[in-house]
Amino acid sequence: MTRDPEARLAYSTGGEKPKPVAAPQPSAADGLRIRVRLERRASGRLVTVVTGLPGSAADITALGKLLKSECGTGGAVKNGILELQGDHREQVEAVLRARGLQLKRSGG
Repeated sequence: MTRDPEARLAYSTGGEKPKPVAAPQPSAADGLRIRVRLERRASGRLVTVVTGLPGSAADITALGKLLKSECGTGGAVKNGILELQGDHREQVEAVLRARGLQLKRSGG
């Protein structure tokens, strides 16, 4: 009995493994809303947080890079949430509205 050298032998008692189903991307009509808010972090640092951005992770990363360069600040994209260092709500809102996105400012 010869085995395919590329195949790995695996044992399972659970039967066939179900095929993964891709989760559909929520659209703006599904209640997904872009929110821009300001958070105060440790030692009084301010962070502009943008949630609900549409698109893939690569799209959100590219938009984050654009917003960081427009605002002249640092930031990060974590789990689809964009964080910019400092209070840049007005600039972020202007850039997103120029791209045709509807957003809402949340928080106080």
